[in-house]
Amino acid sequence: MDRTDAMARPWPATGSGTREIEMAAPADDGVALAGTLTLPAGPGPHPAMLFLPGSGRLDRESNAGRLRMSLGRPLAQELARHGVASLRYDRRGVAATPGDWRAVGFLDNRADAAAALRALRGRPEIRTSATGVIGHSEGAVHAAWLGAHERPAAIVLIAGYARPGRQALYWQAARIADTLPRPVRALLPVLRRIAAGQLSRLEATTTDTARIGGSRINARWWREQLAYDPSVDLAQIQAPVLAITGDKDLQVDPDDLATVERLVPGGAEVRRIPDMTHLLRRDPGRPSLLSYPRLLRQPVDPDLLAHIAHWTVARLR
Repeated sequence: MDRTDAMARPWPATGSGTREIEMAAPADDGVALAGTLTLPAGPGPHPAMLFLPGSGRLDRESNAGRLRMSLGRPLAQELARHGVASLRYDRRGVAATPGDWRAVGFLDNRADAAAALRALRGRPEIRTSATGVIGHSEGAVHAAWLGAHERPAAIVLIAGYARPGRQALYWQAARIADTLPRPVRALLPVLRRIAAGQLSRLEATTTDTARIGGSRINARWWREQLAYDPSVDLAQIQAPVLAITGDKDLQVDPDDLATVERLVPGGAEVRRIPDMTHLLRRDPGRPSLLSYPRLLRQPVDPDLLAHIAHWTVARLR
């Protein structure tokens, strides 16, 4: 069944009375953000969490083509087992949400997240005063902004960075370079010069999209992401915060957890999980992007999901 045709129809139960309902969250410009509202068993209104995925052409499950992270539904099911509803949605231009994802900016994604949170709070099945947000990677950065400006009741930051976007990108590039095979590392000086030139051309663009290195990319997203510093918003959050990053994350510095703990007023609960990667799977070996296809054949770490659910339900009672 096509998701557009299924809008507002209940999906099959996920077990123990849990229900999944197709819903559309209206964005500020009227675009319908197609999503799934997962409701736990029992009468409502229920506490609820909005889930925000990472970067790229991601659908509500955090999947992009053959790169299938499959995070959305397992997280929703775990929350529902603990009595917490959740909403997840397709990004603009992905799956059942209309638009051109390459023309969508970083700040557009943030505005859509705020609209989705308002839509979730407006559902009759949801307890408005007990709604929070969970974000992974880019989604964690938007979750921090929501924490400062939309006053959610609880915030979970999974693999989120706490430094300006440009610095986060430089750390990521250096960390990944360290894991490359030795013959490739010999080419790094040349590759760095090429990358620096492409980044300069990207930052000089003024259009939503641009052709860099032969590929059409979402230029406005990159410009806005590189310029954004989440530390300002982290310092304004009043809700409880759980921040989690794996110690084998190649895309976000686990040391940023200390910054989150320091910046959030009253502190945040932080967890640096051994062997956890950016894909939220554990890998006892040497971290490498080459391991991603193998890791994606495994499920998201169940202990991680359980901890998030236990922490969340305790803050939304």
